[in-house]
Amino acid sequence: MPHTRTSDILVIIPAYNEEATLARTVHELRRHTPYDFVVVDDGSKDRTPDIIRKEGFPSLRHAVNLGIGGSMQSGYRYADKMGYSYAIQLDADGQHRPEDIFKLVEYMQSSGCDMVIGSRFVERSGYKGSPLRRFGIFYFHWLVRLLTGVSIYDPTSGFRIVGRSTIEQFSRAYPTDYPEVEVLVSLSKQGRSIKEISVEMRSRQGGTSSINWSKSIYYMMKVTMISLIRKSFS
Repeated sequence: MPHTRTSDILVIIPAYNEEATLARTVHELRRHTPYDFVVVDDGSKDRTPDIIRKEGFPSLRHAVNLGIGGSMQSGYRYADKMGYSYAIQLDADGQHRPEDIFKLVEYMQSSGCDMVIGSRFVERSGYKGSPLRRFGIFYFHWLVRLLTGVSIYDPTSGFRIVGRSTIEQFSRAYPTDYPEVEVLVSLSKQGRSIKEISVEMRSRQGGTSSINWSKSIYYMMKVTMISLIRKSFS
């Protein structure tokens, strides 16, 4: 469902089986920000497509599930085609507070960074994650630091903003599975500037996470292998 561009900023909302939270997330976004948005329905098998149609949300639809990387690349391609200056990733599960988007935008515009991440850990916050999630975040913090020399305290955060040149780059190539850490390594090795600012994040507001122990272990092994291979041949 296409829409007319009314802002220089596009909020990309990847959604896979998020019938419990999507409408609430979008309505909250609309209450707190004036920015354009697009929902990327990644082949959902629940009522997510029906909700998008009923609410008339601007959207892109995948016939099959491509994963978060495929969803975000579709969003970046759309942002590139429409000429947006900035693109923001916002999860559909309600963990990110739309009112914090202004903090990302203001810091991005004043600093001239290539990416700004909304971080749970760059400062003390009230976020309480599972032991598995916290271990993964700690592990990837040290992996990124080892490979690039850059300290990112919340490398798996999906709450982030990028500028025009990064939109163009991501529209051409973007990792497929769990891309958050891979793109940090890639951008850092290109000399791109990445900054974190503190935000408050909530627990998932409904539905069920697709991340479990087996997927988390697979994710850590895959990202580690890919990152080490790229370091060896860069």
